[in-house]
Amino acid sequence: MKPVRAIAAAALSAIWLTACGNQTETVEDIDRAPAPPELSADTENAAGTAAVDDARLMAAADTPADWLTYNGTYDEQRHSGLTGITKENISELAPAWVYDLQTGRGIESTPIVVDGVMYLTSSWSVVYALDPVTGEELWVHDPEVDKAVGVKACCDVVNRGVAVYDGKVYAGVIDGRLQALDAKTGDVIWSKVTVDQSKPYTITGAPRIVKGNVLIGNGGAELGVRGYLSAYDAETGDLAWRFYTVPNPNKEPDGAASDEIFAELANDTWGDDGAWVSDGGGGTVWDSIVYDTENNQVIFGVGNGSPWNADLRDPNSDGDNLFVSSMVAVDADTGEYNWHFQTTPRENWDYTATQHIMLAELPLGEDGETRRVAMQAPKNGFFYVVDAETGEFISGNPYSDLNWAEGLDETGRPIENPEARNNDPATYAGFVQSPAPYGAHNWHPMAMNPDLGLVYIPVSELTQAYITDPRFKSKPAKWNTGMDFSAGMPVRYPEGTIEALRAATRGALVAWDPVAQEERWRVDHPAAWNGGITSTASGIIFQGRLDGAFVAYDAATGDELWSTQLNSGALSGPSTYEIDGEQYVTITTGWGHAFGLAAGFLFEDKVPPALGKVITFKLGGEAEIPALDESLLIEPTPKAEPFGDEETLQAGLVHFSRNCAVCHGMLGISSGVLPDLRWSAYTANEEAWKGVVIDGNLADNGMVSFADVLTPEDSEAIRAYVIAQAHMNETPAVPAEEVLPDEDADLPDDDAEPEMEAGEGE
Repeated sequence: MKPVRAIAAAALSAIWLTACGNQTETVEDIDRAPAPPELSADTENAAGTAAVDDARLMAAADTPADWLTYNGTYDEQRHSGLTGITKENISELAPAWVYDLQTGRGIESTPIVVDGVMYLTSSWSVVYALDPVTGEELWVHDPEVDKAVGVKACCDVVNRGVAVYDGKVYAGVIDGRLQALDAKTGDVIWSKVTVDQSKPYTITGAPRIVKGNVLIGNGGAELGVRGYLSAYDAETGDLAWRFYTVPNPNKEPDGAASDEIFAELANDTWGDDGAWVSDGGGGTVWDSIVYDTENNQVIFGVGNGSPWNADLRDPNSDGDNLFVSSMVAVDADTGEYNWHFQTTPRENWDYTATQHIMLAELPLGEDGETRRVAMQAPKNGFFYVVDAETGEFISGNPYSDLNWAEGLDETGRPIENPEARNNDPATYAGFVQSPAPYGAHNWHPMAMNPDLGLVYIPVSELTQAYITDPRFKSKPAKWNTGMDFSAGMPVRYPEGTIEALRAATRGALVAWDPVAQEERWRVDHPAAWNGGITSTASGIIFQGRLDGAFVAYDAATGDELWSTQLNSGALSGPSTYEIDGEQYVTITTGWGHAFGLAAGFLFEDKVPPALGKVITFKLGGEAEIPALDESLLIEPTPKAEPFGDEETLQAGLVHFSRNCAVCHGMLGISSGVLPDLRWSAYTANEEAWKGVVIDGNLADNGMVSFADVLTPEDSEAIRAYVIAQAHMNETPAVPAEEVLPDEDADLPDDDAEPEMEAGEGE
């Protein structure tokens, strides 16, 4: 068993690959004109007004009938004061209505409910307004994204939601636009391009509203960009201020709010050469943005360096590379620097600090007096509590298994394990690191019950071997991690390897005491990468799981109170609201995301084609959740006989791992969300395969040419590897629509199956 574990660790080291390039929908794209609203009696008068102002946002906790922001309130605790659903009556909770989102890609949106209307987003940044009582569609806004932008999306073409303010709905678009929509009609009021669209920027996060400004960040660090947070006037769309998180290459002022602090502090933490000069340095602000009302400041999380590998990113310096992997606080009015706390100095492993940040008053004084704090459980596995006003480190402890550091010093700086930075392939000693780049905690939102003093964390436990890529050469708008995740991977795996890989990944719901810095209770899950969490004042927390279960737990003990099967991945953060005295709980569902695309071999049961949905519950609900059509799963068959010598197959493994696995799955095994290339008819014909990979024959469907990073010989090696994988012992079921009925077809029609996908990456 020992050799199998070693091989499993090597393969598992690659599953973090989370980019997905230009994959079209597994179901037809949305093509619907907004229908005239058919409002319920509850929404006839006020529906769609979105009459939200600063005072209403400040008092959101006092009006729990609405869910006004992505994480509920400015403190972002995802805790609702509603008590209509209790431990005593939760057995009566059942679906009230179900709405199809008409997309088969990942869904991460938390629904906003205000003035009798629900607002949310789906993949490709489509925005919806629904009746929250009946699920009736009021309007749909499709920003008509060019699907080619998907190659820039590290972690599927997802979107986490909207913000509402002054009669408008604000949404970030994956191609870098920020749009203001009329809340009643969905019409565009203004639209601003917030990024240089010639570079691989994306937007997946939910905007925040702070004092009349719309705050938005961006993603793309793995592909080579420079991160920043922007504030736009909510009425006009004019840029109010911008804070960069990484210096520009010449370390000169940009005319931004960050200029002064870069000159004073951050510039000296970077060298004058290395890949960061061309790749931008990273540090994207792709998720957490929090308004600290008491200190009139915005606290936001900063992502990983670009490339990850610090020895390639900044080779002639040992600086900390500010402000990557940090919490940063800036003045809410001007964007000027207040403080920072760096969770992973000189970031080297994709240990972002973009994860959920929440504010709280904790009893930390000697006599029990409270202290206002900011709390975060970033990817690196430590739970941090810092002073909200100053950023001073208060405490920190591991909330998950980790071995890259031995602990934190008195300032909160990690005491690193020296083995963690030995990326040199010549001296690498087999150190398999925890957490993996997926993180011990990723984008899935936490929650807090302030009455119990507990924070609830969706935890993943995976490992990763980090080895410098000897072939690294910075490529514009392509994946540039500087790590070789095909190192040590054999072309053929011994029997039992896949099972060992699955057994090596775990997930959990952890209740964390932030004062004592210790775990209070834990619920183990059968897989990693489980959903976001919401808490209610009746002592209940809700969480979805990767396997489609939606579960309610006792917030004090972790005992399961209720569960149902959503028949889809349930990873988004739920929200809850009340209309006419009746409490509802709602969640968006859909398979995809980083894990569902790259880690297909970890799915024991393959995923049939299914539309993402909004599923809303109430006591005594009478709707039904559609079952998965299991008849769409068949036993697949290879389309070609194996060919190629060992050298060709090894080259194919490397090129597949670097370019294709991010969407179609490591080891060539798809979860079923996107096409499994082992069973593709294109594998049967060299010219057909080359036509897709090199010539871009399916570019109109979103599969662009990869001729800029692959030669025809490389493409043929990938085909040989994919066919070899098709003839391995394990042949999991895949959606029937992905397999052509005519196995002898020489040149498949472009529309015969969903297109093949490739994209270097995370």
